[in-house]
Amino acid sequence: MAGIRAETAEDDIRQYLTAYVAEMTFSAEDPGTVVDRYHTPDLEWVNDGTMLDRAKLVAHARPSRRNVTSCRVEVHEAFGAGDRVAARYTLVATTRKGVEITTDVHWFADLAADGRIRRVHTITRTR
Repeated sequence: MAGIRAETAEDDIRQYLTAYVAEMTFSAEDPGTVVDRYHTPDLEWVNDGTMLDRAKLVAHARPSRRNVTSCRVEVHEAFGAGDRVAARYTLVATTRKGVEITTDVHWFADLAADGRIRRVHTITRTR
């Protein structure tokens, strides 16, 4: 992915959300490499008030890779204006124990000049 561009933001965001989640969860590639492909090195990701920097985001991939057997992203809305993008989506994950976890996500991001993500704020609700 070349990055998110304002003129194709809706398609780019959909592609990012599905590809990033799949790669972080199921890829044999190093999680740090995946994070760096989509995000700047100074990434700040605030999820429900908790700050995740690059190292914490990489560490977050390890339990997902061990415990999730399937995962899908349903993007309901996505849009962008300049260097800001937003989406509303649902993440549905199934664990090794067969438990399905459905999370509604409101996602807001700031982009770097190259289209990678610099800052993210997410608000989530697990159903």
